[in-house]
Amino acid sequence: MSSTVRVVLPAHLKNLARVHGEVKVDVEGAVTTAAVLDALEADFPMLVGTIRDGVTKKRRAFVRFFACQQDLSHESPDAPLPESVAAGAEPFMVVGAMAGG
Repeated sequence: MSSTVRVVLPAHLKNLARVHGEVKVDVEGAVTTAAVLDALEADFPMLVGTIRDGVTKKRRAFVRFFACQQDLSHESPDAPLPESVAAGAEPFMVVGAMAGG
């Protein structure tokens, strides 16, 4: 079964991927953070290594994941995302963390 997931990227990654607004990716099987990122990187290979390490697949330090007003950054990448994300009603958001003083 395939699900179409809406993904919101931060401005610098939209520029790199040459997209405007949110993107849609088709996810086969269970809709998880890992599956969404796999689909995103397959559709936009220029994003490989920007959101997560290209080898270990671990989330980059200053990147966060949100959906349904929840911070999913520290959840298992294989945990199912909320049903509203899998159904395309709510977006999966990739956010650059703010740091500094």
